[in-house]
Amino acid sequence: MPTFYTRDGDEGFTGLLGDSRVAKYELRIEALGDLDEASAAIGLARAQVHSPETRSALLKIQRGLYNVMAEVASTPENAEKFRIITTKHVAAIEGMIEKVTQDVTIPQEFILPGDSVAGAALDLARTVVRRAERRATELIHEGHSNNSEIIGYLNRVSSLLFVLELEENRYAGQENPTLAKE
Repeated sequence: MPTFYTRDGDEGFTGLLGDSRVAKYELRIEALGDLDEASAAIGLARAQVHSPETRSALLKIQRGLYNVMAEVASTPENAEKFRIITTKHVAAIEGMIEKVTQDVTIPQEFILPGDSVAGAALDLARTVVRRAERRATELIHEGHSNNSEIIGYLNRVSSLLFVLELEENRYAGQENPTLAKE
């Protein structure tokens, strides 16, 4: 029977997409962890949303994050092989945002999450994506990756998650979001 562990990481090192092994606390591994957590949070939201369009959008985002993770995990020797995210991907997310914003009212003030279960899950996912964006920005600014389109992609994904939160709240009958100010 196959095992689900390798023991390769028991010394505190892990492999990249290539021949390199790095410490599990290395910046690239931290970024991968944030991206993995973002996908998990989006998956939790996807399991709770009511709109088939939102569910489809979230699945596309998760697949996009998988591509981002491959880029981040690649070694310099094979970075081009795994370079996938381009301006085309950023533009696709922008198109999704524009489509959703036709159906929702964007509040002029900060809102509090919790107007619907699905909306709250989307907001949680948005915050995790923002953390992944900060970590990816650090990676790129420190020269560990040279694809700055990843930053724009993650930035647009978090914006999309916000408008999808509004859409799911509307879908749940919560047209007026709870404002942060009383």
